[in-house]
Amino acid sequence: MHESAYKPNFRPPFRQGMTIGLLGGSFNPPHAGHIFISERFAIMLGLDSVWWLVATQNPLKDARPPPSAERVAACQKLIGKKPIYVSDIEAQFGTFYTIDIVKRLKLYYPNANFIWLMGADSLCYLHCWKDWDALMQEVAIAIYPRAGHMARAGLAPAAVRFAQYRYAPQEANLLKFAKPPAWLLTGGAMNRLSSTLLRRTHSDSN
Repeated sequence: MHESAYKPNFRPPFRQGMTIGLLGGSFNPPHAGHIFISERFAIMLGLDSVWWLVATQNPLKDARPPPSAERVAACQKLIGKKPIYVSDIEAQFGTFYTIDIVKRLKLYYPNANFIWLMGADSLCYLHCWKDWDALMQEVAIAIYPRAGHMARAGLAPAAVRFAQYRYAPQEANLLKFAKPPAWLLTGGAMNRLSSTLLRRTHSDSN
């Protein structure tokens, strides 16, 4: 599928005062693990909606993923009728960094309450992201546990620097009322699926 084949939807379902979880990533490919954590986050945090933001390019990786239109289509096929909105709005905005997309979304939707969603593996490297400390102060962040990453995540530079703003797992439903900086490392069952593992498995089978 070529980029031009995808007609972007600029306006996701929205009503005033919604609490929206933002799950960014390459989604290369999207898989059941993305749905799993989206649904878990929605329940634990009391989210009204989850938006998948398909990244044009991960600034920390050299390899370029397939065209965003192709990955958006794959995401839409995977989620079916689940209450998840998929967008390549990052490409539409021309942004590559999380801090920039969050600021733009807050400008476009001033009456929304956003929570950035990610896995514990991302928390380990959050200090490598552009303006990561500003991001922590811009939006509340919820982190889902990932096997093999929990010890490092708890000792990550971002976790240490913002330790006083950490919510306990049992306070997950309070995060949407918090003013950033505010973050939590949730509890819950872990799903070991990853896009990297799926790509490697597919490569090995060819």
